[in-house]
Amino acid sequence: MQRYLTFLLLILSYSLLAQDKSKSHPFTLDANLFYGTILEHNPDISHLITDHPTGLILSYNQKTYGFKNWESRYNYPDWGFSFIYQDMKNHYLGENYSVYAHFNFYFLKRHLNFRIGQGIAYNTKPYDKIENFNNNAYGSHLLSTTYVMLNYKKENIFKGLGLQAGFSIIHYSNANFKAPNNSTNTFVFNVGANYLWDYANEPDYIPSSEEKKFTEPIRYNFAFRTGLNESDIIAVGQFPFYIVSAYADKRLNRKSAIQLGADVFFSKFLEELIYFYSVAFPELNVSGDEDWKRVGFFVGHELFINKMSFITQLGYYVYYPYDFEGQVYNRIGLKRYFGDRFFGAITLKSHAAKAEAVEFGIGIRL
Repeated sequence: MQRYLTFLLLILSYSLLAQDKSKSHPFTLDANLFYGTILEHNPDISHLITDHPTGLILSYNQKTYGFKNWESRYNYPDWGFSFIYQDMKNHYLGENYSVYAHFNFYFLKRHLNFRIGQGIAYNTKPYDKIENFNNNAYGSHLLSTTYVMLNYKKENIFKGLGLQAGFSIIHYSNANFKAPNNSTNTFVFNVGANYLWDYANEPDYIPSSEEKKFTEPIRYNFAFRTGLNESDIIAVGQFPFYIVSAYADKRLNRKSAIQLGADVFFSKFLEELIYFYSVAFPELNVSGDEDWKRVGFFVGHELFINKMSFITQLGYYVYYPYDFEGQVYNRIGLKRYFGDRFFGAITLKSHAAKAEAVEFGIGIRL
């Protein structure tokens, strides 16, 4: 822990000495130390919870002041990038090094700061059938990771320096890219310091000039998603999947739209799983001829933040010839618009809290 504190002080010292002359777009650097515990969301990982994880969160936060209309719409949030180092304090789990893109949203006169970040992590000791078979949480070096943070934050207490404290939840999973994948969720308490770059020339917040009324006709979306995933059975193999989606959306206001649509799933891992069960477990009464394709209808919501949006969808399989994890599914993720029509997306498809796949998609909104 002492080396983390030394590094934190070095970062803040550099910030004090290296102010630049930018006047219009101040940013903050912050550093947090944390101490917490791995939550036992699944009894299969109980043997991996042996001590209290510790680590460090470093962040760059670009502040907004209303120079663009969307900024005042969300009470002038920050956008930025984070790095997290976490010692899992378990011989089999090793350490995680993660990078994220994040947003900070402010409440209570900008003292309460809520952050959500999404990124990718590198784990030092994933599952290995010979050398590390006890790690049934991480099946690969590369993991998908999400974290949320709630801080009481005070900026510019003294010459740009400020303090914050709160708690965070850090999630690591490879979303069934490779088995095993029981994942971990770490609840931590964090405390740290922040520095406001060019604090003496911070601009005023610009009030919104947007008209309150906003209308848009129903829009039609078509998307194609793909990726690789594996069943929960170790070493059965990774297989591609393909998803074709069509849906309509209706903007309710500048922030939100509701969605209604359908998905068609072509999941090759499910075809292999059906074959495996038919051969290895005859007592399950799986013939091997069951159809592995699925069709679902869904309702959803899209939250627009500048050129990005956050989507949540809840679906139900109407064509479901083989029972796998239940007929209800959900999807969450991010979209990035390129112009008015085209978009890319990274989404996580799950059945309740059980992830099935990370989906990489492209689409068009007409």
